[in-house]
Amino acid sequence: MTTPDVAPAPPLTFVIFGAAGDLTRRLLIPTLINMTRSGLVGEDLHILGVGIETGGVDMLLGRLEAFLKTSGDMDDPQRQAAWQSLSKRISYISGDFTQNGVYKQIADYLSNAPSANAAFYFAVPPQFFGDIAEKLSENGLMNEATGAFRRIAIEKPFGHDLASAQALNARLLNHVHESQIYRIDHFLGKETVQNIMTTRFANMMIEALWNNNYIDHVQITAAELVDVGTRGKFYDATGALRDMVPNHLFQLLAMVAMEPPNSFDAESIRNEKGKVLKALRAYSREEAAQNGVRGAYTAGPIAGRDLPAFTQTPDVSPDSNTETFVALKLLVDTWRWAGVPFYLRTGKAMKARDTEVVITFRQVPFAQFPRHGTQPELPPNRLIIQVQPDEGLDMEISIKSPGLVLKTAPVSLDFRYADNFDIGKQTGYESLFYELFVGDQTLFQRADGIEAGWAAVQPFLDLWAEGGKPDPYAPGSSGPASADELIERDGRKWHQIDGAASGKRV
Repeated sequence: MTTPDVAPAPPLTFVIFGAAGDLTRRLLIPTLINMTRSGLVGEDLHILGVGIETGGVDMLLGRLEAFLKTSGDMDDPQRQAAWQSLSKRISYISGDFTQNGVYKQIADYLSNAPSANAAFYFAVPPQFFGDIAEKLSENGLMNEATGAFRRIAIEKPFGHDLASAQALNARLLNHVHESQIYRIDHFLGKETVQNIMTTRFANMMIEALWNNNYIDHVQITAAELVDVGTRGKFYDATGALRDMVPNHLFQLLAMVAMEPPNSFDAESIRNEKGKVLKALRAYSREEAAQNGVRGAYTAGPIAGRDLPAFTQTPDVSPDSNTETFVALKLLVDTWRWAGVPFYLRTGKAMKARDTEVVITFRQVPFAQFPRHGTQPELPPNRLIIQVQPDEGLDMEISIKSPGLVLKTAPVSLDFRYADNFDIGKQTGYESLFYELFVGDQTLFQRADGIEAGWAAVQPFLDLWAEGGKPDPYAPGSSGPASADELIERDGRKWHQIDGAASGKRV
């Protein structure tokens, strides 16, 4: 990762609740190492870990360093040097963060810190989000009257349905101002996701076609090769829809469908994204049944091993009706997108790890090119935005095949970030943390957007809560047959899941 062309973040203390947990060692600390190495943060960043685990800072540092070594993070001398610098500025408080005693210790620490600025990261189960925000407020830790900033960062899930999301937002906003809340969706930290707006608004030839006159439909896929694994208890209570759709997939949808903002400041962008989510058509029960399918993987081979069925996974009920796959057909009721369906799908134990947005343009109105033998019909143009794992863009077009006969052939103009830029070993959180530290909320979700997303999926949640079983699908497949039926009844097909470049370079 190259030296950034932006100023380092201001001095602050980064307080991590759940400092000894998996999220901290797997993502948060590697992100801070990357930021230290690249100069996004300086030696005036201090980290205060808070956790229920007994012990002092040596215990925490030992756990973190052991993980970093086993994960290969210390193989690079520059990253190792960054960790050595960062580790000298880490402290730890052991205690129950539902009790006031911990917050008095945090207040004492901050009163003696080089800077009074602080950002609080909730790397804890969601049932503690409201408790921690309330305790921070009650103990004066969110008070910005002295001129220092105080911010909280919250990982998803933001509720488990519309009512719980509204209740959580109400509780948070009763103690903390919206301008202090940074709701993190790590998809928004990925370069390709952030590039969606640039691709649209910096290229007239693309934005001019970005409407229902030229676009036939949009597909958004987040396929995972991994199964539920050891997360059975969490996943059985959550499911694929709650886990992925109102947050990750809807954020991608909002970036694709938003109107050009008046400016690129945080509120202008979040206003336009919020309008899209509020324009998602609210389905009746009957419409939800027609426009949504769910599945659960069965037992079978995947990636060279035998995978038990989801209902045979530890901590999952044998008669569970929780879905590990979901596919939806949604409509955005605006002038720009009227009549353009958005097909969303996500699932576990699928064919490949593949997150992408596929924009399929309408067929040319008249194709005068002769067809030869079994030559297929002229395919539509497609723009494929590959979010992960091979970040980039593909534009599928038709050209003339070499030879004396006039024959067309589909090819792909492709761009890969890794081929053109040194993006290094990034976690995707670097830009999110930097924006948190400098106070830019562009990449973070607002309360109204969260609630609009839940409102759009609530009909499916209500329908599936009435009973019934998810449709079965084999591990290593593209999902259940009912997902294919959902899109094929409209005369369309899903883009093939492969997680790689879709065509040949030209």
